[in-house]
Amino acid sequence: MKISSYAALQAGEALVPYEYDAGPLAAEDVQVAVDYCGVCHSDLSMIDNEWGGSRYPLIAGHEVIGRVVALGDAAQNKGLSIGQRVGIGWTAKSCQHCDACIAGDQVNCQTGKVSTINNHGGFASHLRANWQWVIPLPEALDIVSAGPLLCGGITVFKPLLMHNINATSRVGVIGIGGLGHMAIKLLRAMGAEVTAFSSNASKTDSILAMGANRVVNSRDAQALGELTGQFDLIISTVAVDLDWKPYYQALARQGKFHTVGAVMKPFEVPAFSLIVGDRALTGSSTGSPAQLRALLKLAARVDIAPQIEEFPMSQVNAALEHVRAGKAHYRVVLKADF
Repeated sequence: MKISSYAALQAGEALVPYEYDAGPLAAEDVQVAVDYCGVCHSDLSMIDNEWGGSRYPLIAGHEVIGRVVALGDAAQNKGLSIGQRVGIGWTAKSCQHCDACIAGDQVNCQTGKVSTINNHGGFASHLRANWQWVIPLPEALDIVSAGPLLCGGITVFKPLLMHNINATSRVGVIGIGGLGHMAIKLLRAMGAEVTAFSSNASKTDSILAMGANRVVNSRDAQALGELTGQFDLIISTVAVDLDWKPYYQALARQGKFHTVGAVMKPFEVPAFSLIVGDRALTGSSTGSPAQLRALLKLAARVDIAPQIEEFPMSQVNAALEHVRAGKAHYRVVLKADF
């Protein structure tokens, strides 16, 4: 089958129309017609080969909402049906037999995992993925805005599961952009006390409207110094290097500083910042199929929706530049118009 897409032919180049032959559908794969696809900052990182390892032509896009149009022989009777609304996130395949997969931690499969970007992603008319990574959408979920939940949303939801966050927890979120605004909405739904750290004072009212209990200027050393020992968890969503020491000191006893932002510079961590109070520095990637399903069910039940701006997919380059310039409010979603 021929699939139409928009691809980067070289690192950093504008995307161009690109058609490829997807070949026969693998036995355990599902073919999905793309309706919407979110734009994530990691798409830019892959297009620009910021992390190394990108292969071209590169078709980005890994926050896909679409409809099942074909099922491989071994994907029959797996709870999916032709025409069903589904989502596909960062991961498209995993081996299903390594220790990580057997433990339900498929996102950390080291032998079979292929991200949708390397698997030909969702800036396209169609996308293929292994059946277990094709996530059924609850009927109440808004299909236009749901895509960013499949990468940005699960990225900030997973730390809440890892660290047993509940209604008694005190949580800080650094960086209120595409990831951070979803973290606030999820934390608010879970009943936690939420402090947002932002360097942009103009966002204060909108951040409070999202559900944050307070907003602290992340560049105000005095304000940060007054928070010593307060937080059970601080999630950093930013990809830039900061002075992290005040945040370590803001952790409560056994508190966790958790990064999901891809900061390229190594973290500086004074040993006593962790030793005193039995604190920890942790990180995580995206989530398993079970965690993705749980997130979508929660989002549908309590009406959590990312704040989005919509572009037609034919204007993908304009959308990418909008994200690159930091103008997205707060996520960009492409509508397929092939």
